Amino acid sequence: MEKILKSLSELRIKNFLILLLADAVNAFGVTVFLAPVKLYDSGISGTSILLSQITPSYMSLSVFLLILNIPLFLFGLKKQGLTFTVYSVFTVGVYSLVAWLITDVLPIDVSMASPLAGDDLLLCALFGGIVSGIGSGLTIRYGGAIDGIEVMAVIFAKKLNVTVGTFVMIYNVLLYIVCGFVLQSWILPLYSIVTYGAGLKTVDFIVEGFDRSKEIIIVTDNPKEISDALIEAFECGTTKIAATGGYSNADKTIIYFVVNRFQISRMKNLVHEIDPKAFVTISDVADVFKAND
Repeated sequence: MEKILKSLSELRIKNFLILLLADAVNAFGVTVFLAPVKLYDSGISGTSILLSQITPSYMSLSVFLLILNIPLFLFGLKKQGLTFTVYSVFTVGVYSLVAWLITDVLPIDVSMASPLAGDDLLLCALFGGIVSGIGSGLTIRYGGAIDGIEVMAVIFAKKLNVTVGTFVMIYNVLLYIVCGFVLQSWILPLYSIVTYGAGLKTVDFIVEGFDRSKEIIIVTDNPKEISDALIEAFECGTTKIAATGGYSNADKTIIYFVVNRFQISRMKNLVHEIDPKAFVTISDVADVFKAND
């Protein structure tokens, strides 16, 4: 009981409000751009679109979103934790509600074509993927998930000896193949792959940031001079780490430093002016924050 109360105490009103907005954005992308022209989202959302098209009208997209997603989130409760599960169930509930409002309540005709992009499949695929990707990315960034397949991927990917991304991709490829056979046409499933790609890239941008920082690792014999030069040039700190050369067995110092992509050229020039033999590696950093942010 104490563990449950602790998990519930971690829930934040701010997160619920942002998740509410994210779900509305995601539902808008799916119901306004994708579903009207029979394009398919990825994961359970795409599966729900397909099932809603081949079952009686009362089995709508909103119904399948609830039926398919919530059991998966509850199944993953032990692995993902109560806080994540509460956020995710809330997310699916709002997503389903907003999808129902758009398709059945609001005066928006989404029965035959997109109200904004008409029947242009490329526009619908791109903007459907981007808009729904914004919603999905915000959901992930603020502690939840909008699709139960992601939870299943976390649970079963390691057991199947594949990565989480590969598990999700395999599911989506199989989904689009099934859609092709059901529709007896491959045009819509192929355009749906465009949707999947646009959505995936948008999620990366939202979760990791549009402009990734770069982490710089410098192995040098002149750590003080280089560190001082970097601090003076960029007005931020560096971290010095003691190390030993694997081949030479000599004492070395590693300088760890984070810059944006526009500062890389200047950083290289500073380092090589001081130590032409310095060894420098540059890698992407997904997110940069302080522990108390």
